[in-house]
Amino acid sequence: MNAKTALPTPSGPYLDKGLLPADFYGYEELLSDRERETVESVREFLRTQAAPIVDDYWARAEFPFQLVEGFGKLGLLDWADPDSSEHRPSNLLTGFLAMELGHADASTATFFGVHSGLAMGTILGCGSDEQKSRWLPAMSRFEKIGAFGLTEPHGGSDVAGGLRTTARREGDTWILDGAKRWIGNATFADLVVIWARDVETQHVLGFVVEKDTPGFTATKIENKMALRIVQNADIVLEGCRVPEANRLQNANSFKDTAKILRQTRSGVAWQAVGVMFGAYEIALQYAKEREQFGRPIGGFQLVQDLLVKMLGNATASCGMVTRLAQLQDAGVYRDEQSALAKAYCTVRMRENVGWARELLAGNGIVLDYKVGRFVADAEALYSYEGTREIQTLIVGRAVTGGLSAFVR
Repeated sequence: MNAKTALPTPSGPYLDKGLLPADFYGYEELLSDRERETVESVREFLRTQAAPIVDDYWARAEFPFQLVEGFGKLGLLDWADPDSSEHRPSNLLTGFLAMELGHADASTATFFGVHSGLAMGTILGCGSDEQKSRWLPAMSRFEKIGAFGLTEPHGGSDVAGGLRTTARREGDTWILDGAKRWIGNATFADLVVIWARDVETQHVLGFVVEKDTPGFTATKIENKMALRIVQNADIVLEGCRVPEANRLQNANSFKDTAKILRQTRSGVAWQAVGVMFGAYEIALQYAKEREQFGRPIGGFQLVQDLLVKMLGNATASCGMVTRLAQLQDAGVYRDEQSALAKAYCTVRMRENVGWARELLAGNGIVLDYKVGRFVADAEALYSYEGTREIQTLIVGRAVTGGLSAFVR
C-alpha cells in the first residue's frame, strides 16, 4: 500500500483531513482526489444550504424547493445527459454521495435517490436512445424532476406477481388504469415512471407519464411520522392515455424492473450508513458538552459504551457497502449482496439512532437536537426498497443453493 492509498489513523491529523468523525477507518480515502473534491462540495452544500432549514421543513412536512437549483449547480448528474462528455461516476463515489446525503437528512437523500436512481436510472436502463435524449438532459440539470411508481395500495413485497395496474393498447396509445401508493416526489414531479401489466400479454411494462396528463392524479399522503419532507403521494390512474412513444422500449418484464431495484437497494444501504454517521456525531458532540454530576457525560463508562457500539455499527456497515461498491464497479456483484447490505445496514442503523436517542435522554425527542428526526426517518429507510424480511429471503435462497422460502 503506497502513501497515496494508505488509510489514516484515528488521530488529530485524521480529523484534519476533512473526514467525518464517524469514518474511523478512513474509508473516504479510497476515493480519488477528484472524487473527494466532489464529496466535499456536496458536504459543503448540505451543511450551508440544507442543514439550517431541514428541521423546519420536516416539522411542517413541506419540501424545500430552493435546494433543487443548488443540486443542479453541483453538476452531480451531468454525466447522464447523452450529449455530455462526463464519465459515469464510480459506484463508490455514488455511494459516498448517498451517505453524505443521509448524514445531512434522510428526506433529502430520498428525494435525490428517487429522482436520480429510480426515475433517471429506469430511463437509462430501459429507455431507447431517443427517450434518453428527450428526458435525461433536463433531468440531469434538475430542471425536470422524476418519480417512480411501482408500489400499490394493496401490497408491496408481492408486487412482482401481484401488480394490478393495467395497460391496454389502442393503436399508438396505451390506456393505464390502477393505483400507486407511497410514490416519492410524485406531487410535483414532471415525469413519473409507472409500471403496469399488459392485459394482453401479462408482461410488466414501464411508461413515462408526464405531469398534467389527463387521468393521472397524485394526492399527498398526510400525517407521516417519517421522511416528512418527502412528498409521497397516492396516485390514481383512470383511463390515463399515454402515447406509445412514452412506453420505455427496453422494459418488457418485471426482470427489467428488478434490475433497477437491485442497483438502488445498495443506495439505501449507503443512506443508512449516512444516518448512522449523523446520529453518532450528534451523540458524540452532545456527550462532550453535556454535563452531569460536575463533568461531561462523555467521561462516564456507560456513555462511552454507547458511543463505541454506535461507532462499531457504523464502521462495519461502511465497510460492507464500500466492498459492495467495489464489486459493482468490477461488474461482478450479485443481487443477494445488495440485499444483505440493505438488510444489515438498516438494522444497525435502527440500533444506532436508538442509542443516540438514549444518550441524549429527554433532549433526544426534541427536534432542536435533530436526533428525534433521525430516529423517525430511520423507520422509513428500514422498510422501503424491500423489507428486511424480503431481503433475508433473497439472501437465504442464495446461500442454500436456490432453496426458495418465498410464499407462492
